[in-house]
Amino acid sequence: MSLTWQSVLTRPRAAPPLLMAHRGASEELPENTLAAFARARAQGAPVLETDLRFTRDDEILLMHDPTLERTTNGAGIVAQMTLREIKNLRAERSFESKQKLGSEIIPTLAEFLEFTRAADTPVALELKDDRFIQTRAAEKLIRVLQAGNALARTVLLSFHAARVKACQRVAPQIPIGIITLKNPLPLYDTEMMGPVYPLLYLNPFYCAWARRRGKISCPLDPAPEPRLRFYRRIGAPVLLTNHPAVTADALSRLSVSS
Repeated sequence: MSLTWQSVLTRPRAAPPLLMAHRGASEELPENTLAAFARARAQGAPVLETDLRFTRDDEILLMHDPTLERTTNGAGIVAQMTLREIKNLRAERSFESKQKLGSEIIPTLAEFLEFTRAADTPVALELKDDRFIQTRAAEKLIRVLQAGNALARTVLLSFHAARVKACQRVAPQIPIGIITLKNPLPLYDTEMMGPVYPLLYLNPFYCAWARRRGKISCPLDPAPEPRLRFYRRIGAPVLLTNHPAVTADALSRLSVSS
């Protein structure tokens, strides 16, 4: 499937929401690794979400944290290490889990895009680094996306509008999204909205309002199973998930019982 905003916006409101795998199938395999993304696709997630940071030598890496300790067998600050140094390490964990989930190569954005190219997989890229505000860095990101034939299947996300807007100034056609922990209204000048899920209880019309404004909404809720009935009721078009197989199964059972 090719991610176009029009195709998502025109999906019937009663259609099951699309699943966006949060750092891949990160409940089962080390987050932000090609193995985790392969598992997510096999489990039925049509959209993959990941995080981007720069290395010291200006390479773009898939990494959530500014440091390596939480998810890898190494230590140090990502921005102070070269890609070659990081490639000698292995990703082993996800989130706050102490359990080792595997031993995987830490991929670059270019490797991730090549991995998803054949299936034309839609990707959501969260910009975790203030360097993306710099024109030179934004241009580097857009060049990598162009080389990976990925501009049309990418949305750029951030908690910080300056990061995604800087990239959109370089490539005006690329859609961007804001993740918010505070604003219960979908009023940002972006194509996608990612409100933390309690905001939707404050404003259960959020998804419908966003749709009328031509925006896609996706609750910030990577373990959405307890709230699936609520999300179906308010018409959430996309759902984040750490465990696509579990979320897909719960959605299926909910549809049968409805």
